[in-house]
Amino acid sequence: MKFYIKSLYLFCAVAVLASCGDFGDLNVNPNAPTKVGTETLLTSAQRTVSSAVGAVSPELFVQHMSEITYTEGSRYQDVIADFNGWYTGALANLQHIIDLNENPETAGEVLSGGSNANQIGVARIMKAYYFDILVQRWGPVPYSEALKGGSNLGPAYDSEASIYADLFKELEEAAAQLGSGAVAGDIILGGDTDEWKLFANTLRAKIALRLSDVDEGTAKAQFTSAVNAGIFDRTVVYQYLEETANQNPWYGRFVTRQDFAISNTLYDFMIATNDDRLVNFADPANSSGEIVAMPYGLENSDVAPADVSFPNSTYVRAQGVGIPIFSLAQIEFMLAEAAARGWISDDAEAHYNAAIAASMNQWGIDDQDAIDKFIAQDNVAYDAANWKESIGLQKWVALYNQGYDAWVNWRKLDFPVLQPAENPLNVSEQIPLRNMYPESEATVNEENYKAILSTFGGADSDGIRLYWDVN
Repeated sequence: MKFYIKSLYLFCAVAVLASCGDFGDLNVNPNAPTKVGTETLLTSAQRTVSSAVGAVSPELFVQHMSEITYTEGSRYQDVIADFNGWYTGALANLQHIIDLNENPETAGEVLSGGSNANQIGVARIMKAYYFDILVQRWGPVPYSEALKGGSNLGPAYDSEASIYADLFKELEEAAAQLGSGAVAGDIILGGDTDEWKLFANTLRAKIALRLSDVDEGTAKAQFTSAVNAGIFDRTVVYQYLEETANQNPWYGRFVTRQDFAISNTLYDFMIATNDDRLVNFADPANSSGEIVAMPYGLENSDVAPADVSFPNSTYVRAQGVGIPIFSLAQIEFMLAEAAARGWISDDAEAHYNAAIAASMNQWGIDDQDAIDKFIAQDNVAYDAANWKESIGLQKWVALYNQGYDAWVNWRKLDFPVLQPAENPLNVSEQIPLRNMYPESEATVNEENYKAILSTFGGADSDGIRLYWDVN
């Protein structure tokens, strides 16, 4: 039976007990469900943010990093991906929070998590965040008929356009329903509802900008509405702890293995622009004491891990270091693009320069004279006539270690110009433009699976452009 359509009570029992980032199965007795507080459900749901911000594949797709010895991921072997864990875990928990707070029979029992309206609002915002991850990866996914429990054993796939339209509605309404008082169990923003309004507006602006080339009228209206309502003016991170239970995933990947190094694609670009961030993107190679890049996507690699530079041990893979959900640099680049498109009256170059400066600060570079000198270079300075290239290239660098956002940026702005790996292992034999659906869909949701593939021409492929990727 399809995971995301099982009983929500079973969902919640499984998801709360499961560790973050692990969508494994646990044995649960459905006849003796555990009563779980909504604050526990929220914490569990939020811990799945790590699976979004700490993902490996998009960092490989955009060639921020290379694999060293086993290069199949760099050659797109993992482009078929399973979305079931998102439905059974975080999304199920968030839907259960909403259901408990909306049901008159249970609404009074869950007030330890905060007011009903505030709990519902935060859960709706987090649901929108996760569904945005799904739709930017796979495209059409089950949405309007998902998370219905046993009432629908075969949820249809919704179009990207309809999902985005509903995400805009959900984010705007959720922000409006948030009032005074804290929300318990919130490990991202400390339960502060004013901060959650900023989260909702920033996410709405980010989604709106993505639709700029396919539905500019809606995109502009949603972006300007979100900005006018208030977006973040700082970096928001998912904070890890110096303990195994909630540690930075890049730290965990290097406990017993040495699989990843800075890509020669990124390294060569940064060297050409004299970019001081490089020393905090990557550590010196163990054998030479110098930063040495790993060639990207080799079919056969004989490179020794000691001879190339791993992700930086302080800024990227320290056990307790956080990863941005939104970075200030990213937000400034969003404003720069909106200004370049004429959506807002701000100066595009000023936001572009502020974005680079924010990224420099994020990566430990705080010498303003050095930053100004970097920006003044001919191959860095903002070019209004070619703003997509200027923003695309520098945003790609700034989104290092923000893999899914970097993958969206590359697909949307078409910069940098990247070459695929040697002997790709995926269907398209090109850099993936989307994840392919899990193979289980062909059997557990056959009718709807075939229906959505018919809109793709009958076959699933990672080379199909998503709704907003029109260039």
